[in-house]
Amino acid sequence: MKLSLFAPLIALATLAAATSSDNCCDSVGSASSPVIAAALALLGIVINDVDTVVGIGCIPITIIGVGSTSSCTDGTAVTCTSTEVNGLLGIGCIPITI
Repeated sequence: MKLSLFAPLIALATLAAATSSDNCCDSVGSASSPVIAAALALLGIVINDVDTVVGIGCIPITIIGVGSTSSCTDGTAVTCTSTEVNGLLGIGCIPITI
C-alpha cells in the first residue's frame, strides 16, 4: 500500500486542527490586563507574550443554513487561534465583523 495515498488526509486533519474559531466573547483584552491575568493564573494557563489578545466568556459563533446570520450583540466578535476551558477562553484573538 502506498503511503502517499494518505498524504491528503493527513494534510486535511492538520488544517482542521490549525483552523481558528469564531467566537463571541464577553470581554476581550491583552493577557497583561489585571483581570485577564488573574483569570489565566486561576486556571493555570501561562501565556508568554503579554500582548496576546485573550477573550473571556466566549461562545462559538455558528451560522446555520443558507442566508442565516449570527450575531454577537452583547459581546465582541473575534476569531481566536486556540480556545481553553471548553471554549470559554479564546487565545490569540482578532476582532472580526459579522
